[in-house]
Parts: sequence; structure tokens; C-alpha cells
Amino acid sequence: MTNEKGQLFKGIALFTPAGDLIYCIDPNKQNRWHLNLCTGLQEILGLSEPPHFLVPCYTATIDRWLESRSGQVRISAEAYPPVLRYQTLLNAVFETDDLVWQAAPWPEELCDPMVLATYRDQFPQLWEEHDLVVRFENSVLHPSFQPELFSPLPKLPEAQGYVLRLFVSGHNTSTERILQTLYQLLEQSLYQPYTLKVIDVFKHPEQAEADQISATPTLVKVWPRPVRRLVGEIEDVDKILWLLVSPNSS
Repeated sequence: MTNEKGQLFKGIALFTPAGDLIYCIDPNKQNRWHLNLCTGLQEILGLSEPPHFLVPCYTATIDRWLESRSGQVRISAEAYPPVLRYQTLLNAVFETDDLVWQAAPWPEELCDPMVLATYRDQFPQLWEEHDLVVRFENSVLHPSFQPELFSPLPKLPEAQGYVLRLFVSGHNTSTERILQTLYQLLEQSLYQPYTLKVIDVFKHPEQAEADQISATPTLVKVWPRPVRRLVGEIEDVDKILWLLVSPNSS
């Protein structure tokens, strides 16, 4: 651990449902790192894609900052309810002694346990205990991590149907019109099951960051692969069909 007590930093911890942990410490306090941590878990556990659905439900964040008025060091530390029980481990990796972590607001639409459980068949490794505690630094796994300690994991079965995410900026007439077009097209053109999650970037900026959303509206086809995205022209039927059709389809 290179973090010295008294150092100013931001830290993010991402847990799996089984309690494995990957975390980072950012002394520059510039990045949020959610995407990096998801990618790290994908690499370590051999997942089919980064597990973005863990954000924010299984995350904890800490900010050690200097209050300009008093000149004193302050600490803000929040953990979402599913990982609040890991305070001892969080204090160990961030070297914060017996700090009491606060419960972060619970976004029910993103963290519904029944919804999260639907990912279990596609990502079984996340529900298996691996005694994993990894520090992620500079987009490279910490040298102390030894992947040979873990046995090879079986190849994941392919998901059935389509998984789509629509990122919007607030709920307005334009959003309603886009949703109407999308639902009509999906019902008429797809002959497979599908899920469409609508995400407001104002309410859930961490999810927008994890999916690298730079503008709205953006439609992302998460599954089947390859991942594709359509920005701005969501009411263009031909472009939506292009996004849905995989390269192997004819």
C-alpha cells in the first residue's frame, strides 16, 4: 500500500455479490475509475464483458480533502447498503483506521435485488468467492496480484435475446417520442426476448460514465455482441435496425 496517512486522495471500491474486491486510489482526485474497475474484474475473472451493472449498487467511495476555510483534513466516505458490512476491509485498504462509513442513497430502479439477480446466470463468477482483494493502478493490475492462484474458469454460455440501454437527459416530450418509436420497432422487428433499460444521466451519472456516454440520447446494444451504440438519431428506424442486426445476420 503506497497510500500514506494524511494524504489527500479519492478512492473507489467495487465489490462482487460474493464479496470480492477491486479498488483504486487516485491522489490526483481527477477520475472516477468505475469503468477501469469493471474492466479489471472482467480481466481477472474471465467475464464476457465488463460488469457495469455492479455500479453503483456494489460500490464504496471515499474522498480525503482539505477544507480551505479551516485548513483541516476532512473525509467523506459512502458505501451502498449491500457492501456497507465490509467497513473493516475498506478501512484496511484505504488506511482509515476505524472510520464509520455512511450509507449511500439507494437508487431502487438500478439496485433492485431481483433485477441484479438476473445477471447471475451470465456472470456466475461474480457470485463465487475467490478471496480477491486487488488494487488497480494506472490501468494495470497491481503487481502483487497473481492470477495463477486461480483455476481456469469455464466459458460462459451466450445470453439469449437482446440487452439494450437508452441514456436520456431527463424525462420530457422528446424522451417519450423516442421510447414510443423504440418500443414499436422492437415489438415489430425482434423475434427474440429483449430488455430495455432507460437511464437518466442526470440521476445516474456514474452509469453514464461506466458506459462512456458523452451525449444524449444514446442507445447502446449491450448484447448480443459486438457492443454497438447510436447517438442522437434514435428515431431513425434504419439506423436502429443497423444497431440491432449483428454482423453474422443476413
